Amino acid sequence: MELIITEKNNAARRIAEILSGGSATTTQRNGVNVYEWGVTTCVGLSGHVVGVDFPEEYSDWRDVEPVELIDADIVKSPTQENIVRTLRQLAREADDAVIATDYDREGELIGKEAYELIREETDAPVKRVRFSSITEREVKSAFDEPDDIDFDLAAAGEARQVIDLVWGAALTRFLSLSARQLGEDFISVGRVQSPTLKLIVDREREIQAFDPEDYWEIVADLAKDGEAFEAQYFYDDDGSEAERIWDEADADDAHERLREAESAEVTSVRRRTRTDNPPAPFNTTAFISAAGSLGYSAQRAMSIAEELYTTGYITYPRTDNTVYPEDLDPEELLDEFTMTHEFGDDAESLLECDEIEPTEGDDETTDHPPIHPTGAVPDRDELDEDEWEVYELVVRRFFATVAEAATWEHLRVVAAASDCQLKATGKRLLEAGYHDVYPYSSASESFLPAVEEGDALDVTDVELAAKQTQPPRRYGQSRLIQKMEEMGIGTKATRHNVIEKLYDRGYIESDPPRPTSLAEAVVEAAEEFADLVVSEDMTAQLEADMSAIANGEATLDDVTAESREMLDRVFEELRDSREDIGDHLQESLKADRRLGPCPESDHDLLIRQSRQGSYFVGCDGFPECRYTLPLPSTGEPLVLEDTCEEHGLNHVKMLAGRDTFVHGCPQCKADEADDTEDEVIGVCPDCGDEHEGNLAIKQLRSGSRLVGCTRYPDCDYSLPLPRRGDIEITDDYCDEHDLPELVVHSGDEPWELGCPICNYREYQARQAVDDLEDLDGVGPATAERLETAGVEEPNDLRDVDPDVLATEIQGVSSSQIRDWISQLPDLDVGEDDDPDDGSEEGDRDLVESASPADEPAESD
Repeated sequence: MELIITEKNNAARRIAEILSGGSATTTQRNGVNVYEWGVTTCVGLSGHVVGVDFPEEYSDWRDVEPVELIDADIVKSPTQENIVRTLRQLAREADDAVIATDYDREGELIGKEAYELIREETDAPVKRVRFSSITEREVKSAFDEPDDIDFDLAAAGEARQVIDLVWGAALTRFLSLSARQLGEDFISVGRVQSPTLKLIVDREREIQAFDPEDYWEIVADLAKDGEAFEAQYFYDDDGSEAERIWDEADADDAHERLREAESAEVTSVRRRTRTDNPPAPFNTTAFISAAGSLGYSAQRAMSIAEELYTTGYITYPRTDNTVYPEDLDPEELLDEFTMTHEFGDDAESLLECDEIEPTEGDDETTDHPPIHPTGAVPDRDELDEDEWEVYELVVRRFFATVAEAATWEHLRVVAAASDCQLKATGKRLLEAGYHDVYPYSSASESFLPAVEEGDALDVTDVELAAKQTQPPRRYGQSRLIQKMEEMGIGTKATRHNVIEKLYDRGYIESDPPRPTSLAEAVVEAAEEFADLVVSEDMTAQLEADMSAIANGEATLDDVTAESREMLDRVFEELRDSREDIGDHLQESLKADRRLGPCPESDHDLLIRQSRQGSYFVGCDGFPECRYTLPLPSTGEPLVLEDTCEEHGLNHVKMLAGRDTFVHGCPQCKADEADDTEDEVIGVCPDCGDEHEGNLAIKQLRSGSRLVGCTRYPDCDYSLPLPRRGDIEITDDYCDEHDLPELVVHSGDEPWELGCPICNYREYQARQAVDDLEDLDGVGPATAERLETAGVEEPNDLRDVDPDVLATEIQGVSSSQIRDWISQLPDLDVGEDDDPDDGSEEGDRDLVESASPADEPAESD
């Protein structure tokens, strides 16, 4: 039997389909899909199925000094037991094996891990096949000409594993123990992560330190024969044309002179033609940047691209190459699109060009071609909306690279009025060229009327604008990845994952990324006590060393030993500063949770978390001061910059996926509830007959509103109400429940909510998630991948670990899975069309959990 091993299940299924001509059958071993045809068996891994770690005796953070990890042994153990067991079983049955993992450093290491597992069971020959797209032609060609595993390339990947483990674990434990932050709140540090974080923090420092300068600009409206256009005032500044006026008196003088002018004389008209060349082919960084302009995060863009690669629609998305290989025939590839509805006309027009000569970028490598579509063209309904949008981007980028250049005509007009100079520019697209097939680049035109030197123009309006210089902008994700590439931080395969980890670990927020106080504290501590931790020179050198391993110029042992020595020097710098570092980090941890002054002590109020996991506001002076305020039970709180004028507390936003909302000032919400009387609207359906309980509209101190029983806590019947809007109790009653119909006044149109019980039932019906495709972002292809991974219905998602499941499904990130989980309806309660918190029970439990008795042990 011939055994084929791929990196993921999707790739196994696709390769089996290609090599078997569609005849492969699917069975399962140990819950793992196995594809069989003739004498061939194919199985997919789940990325790394073997991980590196320290021996068990190093697992207790409190009993092991972090510095001991520097020289600790590294052990390998299975991370996916069922897959490893299946691979071992199949290896024992195999006469030969073929490794068909992705062709890059990480893929080679995954292939080597599979090789070592096979070698433990059999001496059968093991070959390696490499391809850049999972298409019939490339896959068959690769299997016709197998090669050997590149153990140097795999060793480079293994060096990264070992170095990242040692640096990350030792420094993470040191900082976390110093700040007394253990459990899920540990302080993470990483070889690539920390220099990247410093980039973000440094930019934030530039923004905070920026001192704006005042300047003025003057714009005049000119017209010829009724055709108006805008012209900018400028003056000569040592031979250059300056538009910003730095002296207010000079600005007022020029403005007054232009206001008095009735006409301006054209002194110069200059026309020129400019060639606008098509863009270079996509490498990974350029692709992420282009996808970012469409609203995709770096992580999401790469996840989709990897799925498109696995299904055979685009080439491998991790590449530095910007030069198409010689064996790529652009005309042949264009011809594949001529019969498609979406691309046919553009492909035909490109084939009609006199010469098709693709553009080239500056970087040429031999591992993978630039990212481009394959000849396998999907129907639009085979992909979900995001997948199609990214696929179209890749297709149209290829179209652009083989299209003709565009031609622009630029017109510059200069006019004089009252000894002042005015200029205007316009541009017109003469030949659209690649813009016809690539709508993502700007092709906007600006027109000026036909004027000649000596023409008199009417001055119809003059405006003086006072402005200030602006601080540098934060790095967007794509720009951050470009900066990382320029500085040698990370690799094309890891940079987008690093940014995602910074978000997951609470170091950055918003988009573009902004550092949290914790991030600033970690960087400050490293700079003061161990600058090498955040130095791009260190991580760039290690990346270069790993490349040297791949090229056979260095060994795994030499590079890891050098790295351990470097880390030992870092700990020499850190050792005597442990207490100072801990104090600094602890204070910064509070900064992101600090709301403002406590009304009953001289301490601040902080966002805290109870033992039950719920959030509330508590005093930093606990246990001496036990002042608390509740927060909504839905979402994770984020402290905003807005401040309550009355109480001096920062506003709070509750992050809850699609149901995210601004809570506002917690003290205002609590006071509002205290001042609001319950409004009885009818009989409680649970206890009214027996105990005379009534339903009332209640305002909770957490900011929620609900219809709940007046006998709470003896009766916990409740129904959710929208958080915003005035509620009107009408005279119309529900025939079934004998409750008044409610109207919510919020926005332009009133919302007729109706009977609260009927409304809740209708909401539950609308929110029902019966099939996987009912979840936002899950199309037919993604649903199939989820089912293959054992998620056959939405409720199965409740029991999964998002991080583990993401490793089993190509093209799906852990954050996506968390979003799908958040879309599942609550098992106990539901909400209306303006969802906020949840049931009265959940909110009341929150109020109780915020009591001092449930306060967590002091750990700040």
